[in-house]
Amino acid sequence: MSSANPHIAMPPVDKNRITVQNILIALFLVFVVSKILAYRRGLKVVGCIPGVRAAFHPFTLPGAFIPSTWWNPGFAFAWKRRHTVYERYGNDTISFISLLVGPSAIHTANIDVVRQVTASGGTKGFHKPPEASTGIKQWGMNLVAAEGEVWRKHRRIMGPAFNNKLYEAVWITTLRTYRDMVADEGWAGRDQISVPVVQALTFKVALLVISKCGFGFSFSWSEPVRTADGRMSLQEAFRVVSETILITSFVPKWVRKLPFKRFRELNEANKEIMEFMQKQVADRKADIRSQGCTDSAQDTNAFSMLVEASENEKGKFKLDDSELIGNVFIMLLAGHETTAHTLAGTIGFLAMNDDLQEEIYQQIVEVVGHERDPVHGDYGKLDKVLSAFLEALRLFPSGYLLIRTAFEDTVLQIPNPRGEEGDKTIPVPKGTLVVVDMIGLQYNPRYFDNPKEYRPSRWYGMPIESEAFTAFSIGPRTCIGRKFATTEAVCFLTMLLRDYRIVPTLRGKETTTQWKERVLDAKLGITLGVKDVPVKFVRRRS
Repeated sequence: MSSANPHIAMPPVDKNRITVQNILIALFLVFVVSKILAYRRGLKVVGCIPGVRAAFHPFTLPGAFIPSTWWNPGFAFAWKRRHTVYERYGNDTISFISLLVGPSAIHTANIDVVRQVTASGGTKGFHKPPEASTGIKQWGMNLVAAEGEVWRKHRRIMGPAFNNKLYEAVWITTLRTYRDMVADEGWAGRDQISVPVVQALTFKVALLVISKCGFGFSFSWSEPVRTADGRMSLQEAFRVVSETILITSFVPKWVRKLPFKRFRELNEANKEIMEFMQKQVADRKADIRSQGCTDSAQDTNAFSMLVEASENEKGKFKLDDSELIGNVFIMLLAGHETTAHTLAGTIGFLAMNDDLQEEIYQQIVEVVGHERDPVHGDYGKLDKVLSAFLEALRLFPSGYLLIRTAFEDTVLQIPNPRGEEGDKTIPVPKGTLVVVDMIGLQYNPRYFDNPKEYRPSRWYGMPIESEAFTAFSIGPRTCIGRKFATTEAVCFLTMLLRDYRIVPTLRGKETTTQWKERVLDAKLGITLGVKDVPVKFVRRRS
């Protein structure tokens, strides 16, 4: 029996393969070490504040497009974790360190910190980073996107257009729009009206009111505002733009040219809106130049006053056409969308609260009575109607995020956790991202007892312009359209609640609690709103 040959040759060693493996291992180790060092730098940037550690920041690719899970906060992070994230880390100012992609940032839901971040109006300390306004600057620089002296210029031009004369026009127009809605929808004589999606009404109301009072368009309920060539309603175009704002913000322009249905809709809507706005600016400037002023009744709208004010300005304060178009876009889109969403939310919350509806109804009857139309002078007396709207806005704040960057090396005074006195000073290096979480602020138990509860009485008797209500933003950049929105809302809700009782439309054996969980949830786009609200309006018998 022969033994094994001791001289059998071993297979040759593949030196190239070993070299490739070593390179890959070395690269991996370099990557790991670089991320460890980046993590340590991130801790220093945020002052070692406890907080979220995740692979991706919510405002970066791919973090924004991956759904919210335990390992990826996602773009809906502020809403999904509004009840838990600050409690988990023991304070209402926390850090966010991205392990793979994204900046290290400070997230705050503390009003004292918010005031520090927003106090300067973008001239020093903190300012809005350009990338935070990518989605809304595509139409042109505007009041919302602008910073520093540019913002001051836009505010100087736009501010005078928002005055008591405009608000009185808003009230009258809202009243007429409500009457048109009842007539054209065929509600007269019907004891019960089923509305599958109340936003179909609130968005139309809000767009018609701002179209008339903001721009002087004489459209009616049965004749919606259409784009220049009439191919698409303005409301439809704005819906497409709003629902695709994330695409506009994160996806490169060349990708949006690919032949996908969603991109085609977006490109058509963008084209229609831009042509519409260009025509409006050109027509209004021509009118002003030919007439010399806007004394005629049809020109006492915000847009005409804006264009005229710009035409009368000299040098650096004059707005160019792109800036005028940018502000038209913001006024039309944000102006009607925020009001429409909050009206829908208010109707949804009231549908769940019969006793509250009755309380508000009694105030309406006391102030207005059963027969006469409410007038603008009633606005200040209908504080319970206003409070119902404000509380819905608190729970679904339209402007749900404010993003700022440290313009220079600075510091923040961070209050200690709720129940503890004092604060601590943390250094904030230049370039540090600070995210103001307006959702977290509105749900902060430091400021609101039982913040999850819809309780309009929080605002009863509050002065109309009080800074105690923060959902319209804080500091110098508080929403310029606040009074426009609340005037419209109070008039519309006064008419609706005087005529009808609101009840939820349930599915099968669904309970009202289940309806609330299904319906009163967030829908995020350029603004925050509620999901589709199905209700019934039941006519009151006085």
